[in-house]
Parts: sequence; structure tokens; C-alpha cells
Amino acid sequence: MNIYVGNLPYGVADADLQDIFEKYGAIDKAKVIMDRESGRSKGFGFVEMPNDDEAQEAIEALDGYSVQGRSLKVNAARPREGGGGPRGNH
Repeated sequence: MNIYVGNLPYGVADADLQDIFEKYGAIDKAKVIMDRESGRSKGFGFVEMPNDDEAQEAIEALDGYSVQGRSLKVNAARPREGGGGPRGNH
């Protein structure tokens, strides 16, 4: 399951995101989304967990969880709308 994690503190890196989630189960990938121009975090990321039950447990436990004074917004990721960028939907 792909999980959206919003309201991340700007200092959180991929490894930090993985550390937060791995107590709930196996992690395939944890990625903080970075701004291409500035190189800074955009304040959100995604975590991929192979086990849907563990992923759901993580969502329920971590939605509203405080990290560095910010309450995380955690839910199942929805597919991107639109074409996914300037090249359109091919």
C-alpha cells in the first residue's frame, strides 16, 4: 500500500520517515518529496508498505502523530490526477 504523509517538518529525511513507520511493519520505500529548484523538502512524502494490514495499522496510529511539533496527516495515497506533469498523460 502506498501511504501519503503530509505536514512533515522540513528537516525530516527519507531515513527519518522510514524510522517512523518501520515499527508497524516492513517498508519497501520511504521518500520525502523535494523541490527540484531549491532542494528543500516540500513537507510531504510517501511510504510504501507491502502488507496492507500493517499499512492500515500505521495509518491509524500515525495520523495526527506529532513529529518535531507538527501533527502528521497520514492516509492511503490516491493516484495522481491529471497528466503528472508537463508531458501530459501518455
